[in-house]
Amino acid sequence: MSRAVADACGCFPTGRHYPGIAHLLKVTIRGLAEGFAPDAPWQELDVALLDVETTGRDASVDRVVEVGIAVGRRGEIVARYNWLINPGIPMPAEVSAIHHITDEMVADKPRFEAVASEIAQALRGCIPAAYNALFDRAFMMSEFARAKADTTGVPALTRDVEWVDPLVWARDIQEGEKSRALGDVAARLGVTLENAHRAQDDAEAALRVLYLLGRDPRLPRAYGAMVQEQRRLGQQQADARRHWRS
Repeated sequence: MSRAVADACGCFPTGRHYPGIAHLLKVTIRGLAEGFAPDAPWQELDVALLDVETTGRDASVDRVVEVGIAVGRRGEIVARYNWLINPGIPMPAEVSAIHHITDEMVADKPRFEAVASEIAQALRGCIPAAYNALFDRAFMMSEFARAKADTTGVPALTRDVEWVDPLVWARDIQEGEKSRALGDVAARLGVTLENAHRAQDDAEAALRVLYLLGRDPRLPRAYGAMVQEQRRLGQQQADARRHWRS
Protein backbone atom coordinates (compact mmCIF):
# COMPACT_ATOMS: atom_id res chain seq x y z
CA MET A 1 0.00 0.00 0.00
CA SER A 2 1.46 3.33 -0.97
CA ARG A 3 -0.91 5.41 1.12
CA ALA A 4 -2.02 4.98 4.70
CA VAL A 5 -4.43 6.84 6.91
CA ALA A 6 -3.11 7.48 10.39
CA ASP A 7 -4.65 9.10 13.43
CA ALA A 8 -3.50 12.66 13.94
CA CYS A 9 -2.39 14.19 17.22
CA GLY A 10 -5.22 16.67 17.72
CA CYS A 11 -2.97 19.58 16.78
CA PHE A 12 -3.25 22.12 13.99
CA PRO A 13 -0.10 23.14 12.05
CA THR A 14 0.44 25.96 14.53
CA GLY A 15 1.22 23.30 17.14
CA ARG A 16 -1.71 24.29 19.33
CA HIS A 17 -3.53 21.30 20.79
CA TYR A 18 -7.31 21.01 20.56
CA PRO A 19 -8.57 18.39 23.03
CA GLY A 20 -11.30 16.06 21.87
CA ILE A 21 -10.78 16.44 18.09
CA ALA A 22 -7.98 13.94 17.45
CA HIS A 23 -10.58 11.32 16.47
CA LEU A 24 -11.89 13.68 13.78
CA LEU A 25 -8.52 14.29 12.13
CA LYS A 26 -6.95 11.85 9.69
CA VAL A 27 -3.61 12.21 7.95
CA THR A 28 -2.95 10.51 4.63
CA ILE A 29 0.65 9.33 4.46
CA ARG A 30 2.07 8.63 1.02
CA GLY A 31 4.90 6.25 0.27
CA LEU A 32 4.46 3.58 2.95
CA ALA A 33 5.37 -0.01 2.21
CA GLU A 34 2.48 -2.44 2.29
CA GLY A 35 2.16 -4.52 5.43
CA PHE A 36 3.81 -2.05 7.80
CA ALA A 37 1.65 -0.13 10.27
CA PRO A 38 2.15 3.66 10.14
CA ASP A 39 2.39 3.87 13.94
CA ALA A 40 4.91 1.02 14.28
CA PRO A 41 8.37 2.10 15.54
CA TRP A 42 10.53 1.91 12.40
CA GLN A 43 13.56 0.68 14.34
CA GLU A 44 11.68 -2.48 15.27
CA LEU A 45 10.87 -3.26 11.62
CA ASP A 46 13.12 -5.00 9.09
CA VAL A 47 15.02 -2.38 7.09
CA ALA A 48 16.98 -3.42 3.98
CA LEU A 49 19.64 -0.83 3.22
CA LEU A 50 20.94 -1.30 -0.32
CA ASP A 51 24.01 0.09 -2.02
CA VAL A 52 25.09 -0.30 -5.66
CA GLU A 53 28.33 0.25 -7.51
CA THR A 54 27.93 1.01 -11.19
CA THR A 55 29.68 1.76 -14.49
CA GLY A 56 28.55 5.41 -14.29
CA ARG A 57 25.86 7.76 -13.03
CA ASP A 58 23.14 7.44 -15.69
CA ALA A 59 20.73 4.63 -14.81
CA SER A 60 19.30 4.63 -18.33
CA VAL A 61 22.58 3.55 -19.94
CA ASP A 62 25.02 2.57 -17.17
CA ARG A 63 24.84 -0.75 -15.40
CA VAL A 64 25.19 -2.17 -11.90
CA VAL A 65 28.41 -4.05 -11.12
CA GLU A 66 27.87 -4.73 -7.41
CA VAL A 67 24.91 -4.90 -5.05
CA GLY A 68 25.23 -4.96 -1.28
CA ILE A 69 22.33 -5.27 1.16
CA ALA A 70 22.41 -5.01 4.95
CA VAL A 71 19.19 -5.95 6.76
CA GLY A 72 18.67 -4.43 10.18
CA ARG A 73 16.24 -4.89 13.03
CA ARG A 74 16.20 -3.11 16.40
CA GLY A 75 19.52 -1.45 15.71
CA GLU A 76 21.38 -4.62 14.76
CA ILE A 77 22.41 -6.04 11.39
CA VAL A 78 20.71 -9.41 11.05
CA ALA A 79 21.55 -10.35 7.43
CA ARG A 80 24.10 -9.45 4.76
CA TYR A 81 24.03 -10.02 1.00
CA ASN A 82 26.50 -9.20 -1.76
CA TRP A 83 26.66 -9.81 -5.51
CA LEU A 84 29.36 -8.92 -8.04
CA ILE A 85 27.72 -8.60 -11.45
CA ASN A 86 28.98 -8.65 -15.03
CA PRO A 87 27.54 -5.46 -16.54
CA GLY A 88 28.05 -6.56 -20.13
CA ILE A 89 29.83 -3.30 -20.98
CA PRO A 90 33.39 -2.10 -20.35
CA MET A 91 34.22 -0.47 -17.02
CA PRO A 92 35.38 3.14 -17.48
CA ALA A 93 38.82 3.64 -15.95
CA GLU A 94 37.74 6.73 -14.00
CA VAL A 95 34.89 4.80 -12.39
CA SER A 96 37.02 1.74 -11.63
CA ALA A 97 39.45 4.08 -9.88
CA ILE A 98 36.70 4.94 -7.40
CA HIS A 99 35.28 1.53 -6.48
CA HIS A 100 38.28 -0.57 -7.62
CA ILE A 101 36.10 -3.07 -9.46
CA THR A 102 37.72 -4.05 -12.76
CA ASP A 103 36.56 -5.81 -15.92
CA GLU A 104 38.64 -8.82 -14.89
CA MET A 105 36.92 -9.04 -11.50
CA VAL A 106 33.46 -9.34 -13.06
CA ALA A 107 34.31 -11.24 -16.26
CA ASP A 108 33.08 -14.57 -14.86
CA LYS A 109 30.29 -13.14 -12.69
CA PRO A 110 26.58 -13.55 -13.52
CA ARG A 111 24.59 -10.96 -15.43
CA PHE A 112 21.96 -9.05 -13.43
CA GLU A 113 19.03 -11.06 -14.79
CA ALA A 114 20.61 -14.24 -13.40
CA VAL A 115 20.58 -12.93 -9.81
CA ALA A 116 17.53 -10.63 -9.98
CA SER A 117 15.30 -13.12 -8.16
CA GLU A 118 17.88 -13.49 -5.36
CA ILE A 119 18.11 -9.73 -4.91
CA ALA A 120 14.31 -9.39 -4.91
CA GLN A 121 14.03 -12.09 -2.28
CA ALA A 122 16.58 -10.34 -0.04
CA LEU A 123 14.51 -7.14 -0.26
CA ARG A 124 11.14 -8.81 0.25
CA GLY A 125 9.37 -8.03 3.53
CA CYS A 126 11.66 -5.10 4.33
CA ILE A 127 11.38 -1.33 4.36
CA PRO A 128 13.77 -0.16 1.61
CA ALA A 129 16.58 2.26 2.38
CA ALA A 130 19.69 3.68 0.73
CA TYR A 131 22.12 6.53 1.27
CA ASN A 132 21.27 9.04 -1.45
CA ALA A 133 18.37 6.78 -2.30
CA LEU A 134 17.41 8.41 -5.61
CA PHE A 135 20.62 7.06 -7.17
CA ASP A 136 20.37 3.45 -5.96
CA ARG A 137 16.62 3.27 -6.52
CA ALA A 138 16.93 4.48 -10.12
CA PHE A 139 19.50 1.79 -10.91
CA MET A 140 17.46 -0.95 -9.26
CA MET A 141 14.33 0.03 -11.16
CA SER A 142 16.23 0.13 -14.46
CA GLU A 143 17.97 -3.19 -13.94
CA PHE A 144 14.82 -5.01 -12.86
CA ALA A 145 12.92 -3.55 -15.82
CA ARG A 146 15.60 -4.86 -18.21
CA ALA A 147 15.59 -8.25 -16.50
CA LYS A 148 11.77 -8.45 -16.70
CA ALA A 149 11.89 -10.03 -13.24
CA ASP A 150 8.88 -10.56 -11.00
CA THR A 151 8.88 -7.80 -8.39
CA THR A 152 5.40 -8.41 -6.99
CA GLY A 153 5.21 -7.64 -3.29
CA VAL A 154 8.74 -6.24 -3.00
CA PRO A 155 8.47 -2.78 -1.38
CA ALA A 156 11.82 -1.56 -2.74
CA LEU A 157 10.65 -2.29 -6.29
CA THR A 158 7.19 -0.78 -5.94
CA ARG A 159 7.23 2.57 -7.71
CA ASP A 160 5.34 4.66 -5.16
CA VAL A 161 7.07 3.37 -2.02
CA GLU A 162 9.40 5.87 -0.35
CA TRP A 163 12.91 4.63 0.39
CA VAL A 164 14.29 5.69 3.77
CA ASP A 165 17.33 7.89 3.12
CA PRO A 166 19.88 8.60 5.89
CA LEU A 167 21.35 11.38 3.71
CA VAL A 168 18.16 13.44 4.06
CA TRP A 169 18.39 13.15 7.82
CA ALA A 170 22.14 13.82 7.90
CA ARG A 171 21.58 17.05 5.96
CA ASP A 172 19.09 18.12 8.64
CA ILE A 173 20.71 16.81 11.81
CA GLN A 174 24.28 17.68 10.78
CA GLU A 175 23.25 20.87 9.05
CA GLY A 176 26.28 22.83 10.24
CA GLU A 177 28.79 20.42 8.69
CA LYS A 178 30.28 21.07 5.26
CA SER A 179 30.26 17.48 4.00
CA ARG A 180 27.43 14.97 4.20
CA ALA A 181 29.31 12.29 2.24
CA LEU A 182 28.74 8.88 3.81
CA GLY A 183 32.35 8.53 4.99
CA ASP A 184 32.32 11.93 6.69
CA VAL A 185 28.91 11.45 8.32
CA ALA A 186 29.93 7.97 9.48
CA ALA A 187 33.19 9.29 10.99
CA ARG A 188 31.37 11.98 12.95
CA LEU A 189 29.11 9.30 14.42
CA GLY A 190 31.95 6.91 15.19
CA VAL A 191 31.04 4.41 12.46
CA THR A 192 33.98 2.67 10.78
CA LEU A 193 34.00 2.52 6.98
CA GLU A 194 37.18 0.78 5.84
CA ASN A 195 36.34 -0.06 2.21
CA ALA A 196 34.41 2.96 0.98
CA HIS A 197 32.71 2.60 -2.40
CA ARG A 198 32.30 -1.15 -2.08
CA ALA A 199 28.64 -2.00 -1.90
CA GLN A 200 28.58 -4.22 1.18
CA ASP A 201 30.76 -1.95 3.29
CA ASP A 202 28.80 1.15 2.28
CA ALA A 203 25.47 -0.58 2.97
CA GLU A 204 26.47 -1.65 6.47
CA ALA A 205 27.96 1.74 7.34
CA ALA A 206 24.89 3.58 6.05
CA LEU A 207 22.56 1.35 8.07
CA ARG A 208 24.56 1.99 11.24
CA VAL A 209 24.47 5.71 10.45
CA LEU A 210 20.68 5.52 10.10
CA TYR A 211 20.28 3.89 13.50
CA LEU A 212 22.56 6.44 15.16
CA LEU A 213 20.78 9.37 13.52
CA GLY A 214 17.57 7.77 14.77
CA ARG A 215 18.56 8.63 18.32
CA ASP A 216 18.04 12.30 17.51
CA PRO A 217 14.58 13.55 18.56
CA ARG A 218 14.14 15.24 15.18
CA LEU A 219 13.80 11.83 13.53
CA PRO A 220 10.31 10.46 14.34
CA ARG A 221 10.03 6.99 15.82
CA ALA A 222 6.83 5.97 14.04
CA TYR A 223 7.33 4.63 10.52
CA GLY A 224 4.55 6.71 9.00
CA ALA A 225 5.69 9.94 10.65
CA MET A 226 9.27 9.26 9.59
CA VAL A 227 8.29 8.83 5.93
CA GLN A 228 6.08 11.91 6.03
CA GLU A 229 8.78 14.08 7.57
CA GLN A 230 11.45 12.72 5.22
CA ARG A 231 9.32 13.66 2.21
CA ARG A 232 8.94 17.19 3.60
CA LEU A 233 12.64 17.57 4.33
CA GLY A 234 13.65 16.07 0.99
CA GLN A 235 11.50 18.56 -0.89
CA GLN A 236 12.80 21.43 1.23
CA GLN A 237 16.40 20.41 0.56
CA ALA A 238 15.79 20.01 -3.18
CA ASP A 239 14.24 23.47 -3.33
CA ALA A 240 17.26 24.93 -1.52
CA ARG A 241 19.69 23.29 -3.96
CA ARG A 242 17.75 24.64 -6.92
CA HIS A 243 17.83 28.12 -5.36
CA TRP A 244 21.61 28.05 -4.93
CA ARG A 245 22.13 26.85 -8.52
CA SER A 246 20.01 29.66 -9.96
